[in-house]
Amino acid sequence: AGAETVKRAVQLDAASRFQESLVCYQEGIDLLLQVVKATTDETKKHRYRQKISEFTFLLDGKYHKQIRIEENATGFGYEKLFHEYLTEIVSEVWVEDPYIRQVHQASRYLLYNFLRFCEMLVKGPCKVKTIHLLTSYDEGSGRSQQMTALEEIKQSLSNYGVTLNIDFSSSIHDREIRFNNGWMIKIGRGLDYFKKPQGRFSIGYCDFDLRPCQETTVDVFHTKHTKKM
Repeated sequence: AGAETVKRAVQLDAASRFQESLVCYQEGIDLLLQVVKATTDETKKHRYRQKISEFTFLLDGKYHKQIRIEENATGFGYEKLFHEYLTEIVSEVWVEDPYIRQVHQASRYLLYNFLRFCEMLVKGPCKVKTIHLLTSYDEGSGRSQQMTALEEIKQSLSNYGVTLNIDFSSSIHDREIRFNNGWMIKIGRGLDYFKKPQGRFSIGYCDFDLRPCQETTVDVFHTKHTKKM
């Protein structure tokens, strides 16, 4: 049954029905994992593990998409960028970005960007219950402002039934966002890929879809939450 399900996934993939094929790939792998658990024959176990490895590798290769955001491009607000991956089953989100700290740094608004991202999650089709933020401490006098702002965001999210867990690391460098439906998005500039608006009353100040962007690359992957047998 697992092999037949994966065969169906390949057919859906060829028909460009990517979301459906992804579900079939995952179901097929899960079925084969169940077979491995129930099998006592070591030869069969080895053969099934090989198949699982092949299908997992295939899934890795199929589900990597790269988006190139050009300098001054518009139309890349958070809703537009993430909506495809925020399915209804998303309930937990991980954000790793070392620069979610100063309200104003190099003319860009890091904490406000994170707040905007949280607003998108609250009003989206998903039912997010927990957001995990891993970032770095601000330096000097900015730390107090950082902590106050993050605590305010945390309290505000709790009013919508969302828990914000905040952790700090001095060695974090990578920037990535993960959803518990398996999608992982890596943005070269993290959430801070928008240019400074020309003024507080200029088009694009409030609507990020109309805000010019800085050049960056977005890599989208799908990870599998399966244990090795």
